[in-house]
Amino acid sequence: MSIDSYFRIHERGSTVGQEVRGGVVTFLTMAYIIVLNPLILGYVQDSEGNYLGGGAEPNLPAIAAGTALVAGVLTILMGAVANFPLALAAGLGLNAFVAFTVATQSTWADAMGLVVLEGIVILVLVLTGFRRAVFHAVPTQLKVAISVGIGLFIALIGFVDAGFVSRIPDANNSTVPVQLGTTGQLEGWPVLVFAGGLLLLIALWVRRVKGAILISIVLATVVAVALEAALDLGGRAADNLGGWSLTVPSFDGFVDVPDFGTLGEFSLFGAFSSIGVIAALLLVFSLMLADFFDTMGTMTAIGAEAGLNDEEGVPPHTQRILVVDSLAAIAGGAGGVSSNTSYIESASGVGEGARTGLSSIVTGALFLLATLFTPVVEAIPSEAAVPALVLVGFLMMQQVTDISWSDPEIAIPAFLTIVLMPFTYSITAGIGAGFLAFLLIKVVVGKTREIHPLMAVVGLMFVLYFAIDPLTDWLT
Repeated sequence: MSIDSYFRIHERGSTVGQEVRGGVVTFLTMAYIIVLNPLILGYVQDSEGNYLGGGAEPNLPAIAAGTALVAGVLTILMGAVANFPLALAAGLGLNAFVAFTVATQSTWADAMGLVVLEGIVILVLVLTGFRRAVFHAVPTQLKVAISVGIGLFIALIGFVDAGFVSRIPDANNSTVPVQLGTTGQLEGWPVLVFAGGLLLLIALWVRRVKGAILISIVLATVVAVALEAALDLGGRAADNLGGWSLTVPSFDGFVDVPDFGTLGEFSLFGAFSSIGVIAALLLVFSLMLADFFDTMGTMTAIGAEAGLNDEEGVPPHTQRILVVDSLAAIAGGAGGVSSNTSYIESASGVGEGARTGLSSIVTGALFLLATLFTPVVEAIPSEAAVPALVLVGFLMMQQVTDISWSDPEIAIPAFLTIVLMPFTYSITAGIGAGFLAFLLIKVVVGKTREIHPLMAVVGLMFVLYFAIDPLTDWLT
């Protein structure tokens, strides 16, 4: 069987050249995740004070290598099995949830075990058809609010990690909780690198430059390395507020043998003993909610742009796409790099003419090749990379117009979901508050029949989640 007949290239109005170009462009628009995933996961200590990989120091190259490896394998699988121009990698928003909500309560191995469980649950839901019940249980506009809230959350993370916004140490509660810069004003070359990188990224993005995120990260990193070499700024500290926030940029070469130290570092049920059954189940559900519905929207949007959807708006081989996506979540947890999911950036490859899974295989192959270049990650300061978080936050925020703000029955729960994620620095808190507000309002206005039984069950679990500390104290 020829490549053309296997992938139906001619049948879908494409050529091998178009597929290759589309695959390369998709990789360029997604390659930033090899840099950003380590920056989001790599600097967070778990409940035992360890970094991802089990060490006492961050290990960004290992996380980068694992990120590229899992993305490469699963994207190739998507192309070969589902024949769809869709690429997968560690999900932004999902990785922030794993880092800042799950790992801080348990160990990194426990957190990745929950990711594996989440993937298994999604896979079962897909294979049994039960996904329809889950899909309809949560109101569509609440799903939108979750995505918007995560967007604001990761944008805040970007501003904080760049030093553009900082927390104010305040024992007397006499000031606002956050401020501009580290002293109420911007200072230091690193913040200028962030601001310049963000402005460059915005300019490239609105000009629709392919690979805009990657280009901005590379150029900002070059400037950062040059500044550090010339001025020896060092890391930020109490006596050096103008230093680099997380990583002091230095350059030690391009290529090295990849370190896959994160692979297999997961404990499937460890979180159930470390944080409790209820909390663990709520975290699994939260991961599943963010992952599952996002994939449904992504594949539908990609299929529509490629002209592959049927008259009902359903992409071809939907079941296969969802199965591979579920396996990606499992693989991400097993690989120690957070849940992998479908990327809307695949639309850039479709814009270059990609219509088949061959483009995904090209993208996946480039991800595998990238595992050899993970030492470059060590040279990238957060100030150069996190402008991408701000941009992704904007992209996720755009969905806010899909919420009926004139209807308080959905607008109030959506509002609480959105604002409490960044305000509490917790995705779970935002989801829980939104769900409970939705249930309360439906009961108060006498519309209990509109509550899906699964939503009621989840609401009860969130009540227990928020009250777990006083309940524990009372029971003991």
